[in-house]
Amino acid sequence: MMKRPRYALGLSIAAGALLLTGCADGIKTEAKYPSGYDRNITGEDIYGKKESVLGKDGFSIFGGKGRRDNSAGDNGIDVNSFLWRASLDTVSFMPLASADPFGGVILTDWYTAEEAPKERFKLNVFILGRELRSDGVRVRVFKQVKKGSNWVDSETAPETARELEDAILTRARQLRVVKLAE
Repeated sequence: MMKRPRYALGLSIAAGALLLTGCADGIKTEAKYPSGYDRNITGEDIYGKKESVLGKDGFSIFGGKGRRDNSAGDNGIDVNSFLWRASLDTVSFMPLASADPFGGVILTDWYTAEEAPKERFKLNVFILGRELRSDGVRVRVFKQVKKGSNWVDSETAPETARELEDAILTRARQLRVVKLAE
């Protein structure tokens, strides 16, 4: 196998750049953009009606104006807005590592309570759908215990995740009742 000199790659890149520059000489590169004062015959902006990437009513995490149902609707989020808000409210005492309203995933960072400095917890909360249902949220709880200077994974009680799910569902129902009363 023959080795190429180090400068060969540099020469190849320079030759390619010169070739592209030579081709661009015959192309008109000046673009004319309309100013804010350019209007069409009807007096509207020449670009027409302005549309949003986020939908006709814009972006709304918690349901939007005048909504009375519990679905995510046209706001681009495929999860229930009441469950999303309730989940954030329920885990608000823990530091958030990540929150994805479009995918319905909330990941917390490790949290250590003052009364138990030798154990810490981490949560993953998943909003599973657009309806406010009892099976619409799943929580995974991770626990570590400090042994010496290291943190070691430990088992959590199975009812811990269920109790957090129940707390989220209760809060979501409260939020829905308040929204319906408005």
